[in-house]
Amino acid sequence: MDLVVAIRSFLRVAETGSFSAAALDLGLTQSSVSRQIAGLEDHYAIRLFHRTTSGLSLTADGERTLPVALQVLEAVESLGETVGNPGSPVRGRVRLSVPTPLGLYLSDRISALLDQNPLLDIELLLRDHPSDLIEDGIDLEIRLGPAVDSSLVSRRIGWTTAYLVASPAYLARRPGPDTPAALSNHDCICYDRGGRGSRWTFSDGSRDHVVELRPRLRSDNAVAVYRAALAGAGVTLLSHILAEPAIAAGQLVPLMPGYPPARLPIVAVYPSRRNMAPRVRAVLDFLIDAIARDKAMRAER
Repeated sequence: MDLVVAIRSFLRVAETGSFSAAALDLGLTQSSVSRQIAGLEDHYAIRLFHRTTSGLSLTADGERTLPVALQVLEAVESLGETVGNPGSPVRGRVRLSVPTPLGLYLSDRISALLDQNPLLDIELLLRDHPSDLIEDGIDLEIRLGPAVDSSLVSRRIGWTTAYLVASPAYLARRPGPDTPAALSNHDCICYDRGGRGSRWTFSDGSRDHVVELRPRLRSDNAVAVYRAALAGAGVTLLSHILAEPAIAAGQLVPLMPGYPPARLPIVAVYPSRRNMAPRVRAVLDFLIDAIARDKAMRAER
């Protein structure tokens, strides 16, 4: 049994929850993947999966094995990067998780990365909540706000820029707020990122103004918030990625120019302090460059 191949199969089965889906991703037959998992279980005298008619789930031994298996595979890939041909092409799959607005921005640009690396595959996940990187098998995630998980490696790669906006239809019914305190008299739509969406922070250049809201509408998806604002449901904070085209088209109106929303760090997080696999490094470099090309996401403005 090739232990590395078996570990790779184990990780893919754990991620997909299916032998057949893992086999398809790995370019193997289902019976081959099943034999590799069985061989791994025999080798370590453990049971990795509960097998039922409704599907697969990790056993307690499988849960304990998962983070170690990830570390082993990362070490093997790092070794290949160290001793292999420095000019060899980047290959493999990267699971990349990003907030929805940034995912829309990247999806317009990611073809350049794929063209430059024909053996690289990207699984782009649009998630507005932080993930469990190990459990979800995510190689790289972009988060907004200060890094709080000390078990992850984090790197700030940019800053958010947001607008407080409302539609002309909403403003025809109710004049827009002129100060943060006036938001209490408005219908607010909150983009809820892990329970933090109902607190908005603005700056007047000398100090921050934090507003606690009781939103009329709350959603964990930025596009749903955007569409509700376009339809006149209320006032909301939107990423420049969504807001600027709508403002230019007259569909949304920027509010409170003297109190711009506070900027949040855009942070790349990944699960290991070991040398980064070449495929993940290529994606991270692409993200850094893509964000630097947008002046609204640069640190220097």
